[in-house]
Amino acid sequence: MNYSVRELIKADLYRYYGHYSFGLLCKNMLNANRGFRYSFWLRLCNSGNPIIRILAKLMHRRLSTRYQIQIPPHTRIGPGLYLGHGTAIIVNEAAVIGKNCNLSHFVTIGSNSGKSAIIGDNVYIGPNSCIIEQVNIGDNATIGAGAVVIKDVAADVTVAGNPARVISTKEPGRFVTHRFGNQSS
Repeated sequence: MNYSVRELIKADLYRYYGHYSFGLLCKNMLNANRGFRYSFWLRLCNSGNPIIRILAKLMHRRLSTRYQIQIPPHTRIGPGLYLGHGTAIIVNEAAVIGKNCNLSHFVTIGSNSGKSAIIGDNVYIGPNSCIIEQVNIGDNATIGAGAVVIKDVAADVTVAGNPARVISTKEPGRFVTHRFGNQSS
């Protein structure tokens, strides 16, 4: 399903607070919420308005340097992106990220072959995790802190370690809160 830039921004804000409003949007643009500020400008890089798109690309470049986050604007990312701690995140441009995904600090989703990971919906990726090459991460998966993922991860499991192995099937996706799409409007 295709979402408008406006819907994506609302979904991202919802993930942080469990609701959204224009006032909350303004507060987060002026406040130091690095994760949301970065995703806001990232989303606007795909605006249909050329003036907004140019401004957004300048801000995206500035914030990428400032926060040490490298997510190319044309990366396919579903609604409800949550950047925990808003620093040191690298995502390959070929990656595909589903809705309601959490990316913690020092996460790398990389590839040397040009084909990167496909990440499902409601996935939590813990700090210092690496997802290498073309792997599939199933819905509601949890990638533990420091995990190195080099093989596919099934849905509804928690993996950890180097290389990552299944350590639990209890409470899948438990760290993904305020899921966009589950609220009643």
